[in-house]
Amino acid sequence: MISHNIILNSCSIEYARNLLPPHKASALFDSLKDTLEWKQERIKIYGKDILSPRLQCFYGDPHAQYRYSGKTFKPLNWVPELERLKNQLNRYCKESFNAVLCNFYRDGTDSMGWHSDNEPEMGRDPIIASVSLGAPRKFALRKKKETKQLLSLPLEHNSLLIMKSGCQSNYQHALPKTKTINEARINLTFRRIMY
Repeated sequence: MISHNIILNSCSIEYARNLLPPHKASALFDSLKDTLEWKQERIKIYGKDILSPRLQCFYGDPHAQYRYSGKTFKPLNWVPELERLKNQLNRYCKESFNAVLCNFYRDGTDSMGWHSDNEPEMGRDPIIASVSLGAPRKFALRKKKETKQLLSLPLEHNSLLIMKSGCQSNYQHALPKTKTINEARINLTFRRIMY
């Protein structure tokens, strides 16, 4: 795995390529696409009840419930592929992740708006380990209360992005829509839920 750090004011990000051997990464994408319990949830955005612009599912330890956008996610039981990846990331990040929010972007029209992963059940300064599989997509970052984008980083297949201390409290991130991507992408965001 080849990694490099991106240092911002009050936040650092680590980006690593080749998280898994290439054949394992492609097999994992195919397996998760076909076997995870994907759903298109209804969520609240700025007080409006809308269909999420992506498919999602949430896996984790039994008590690791997660609430955002007006919806409580109760974790499904770990599947072996996700549990193995969680254990690998816990060793690499020296963390104790106990849940993963899985996002399935069917093509470039599926997206994630500007947000911070700063829900109370993740503690004051959470670390998020985000695994990308499938089509590359651009990860955008900006300071809170500002509209100017500071960073646009292409997240490649079989890559790992770690948002470290300060990222959620000081910045927002997004996955913008794009007309140039027709393939699917899976994003696995490992996190530690306090309970």
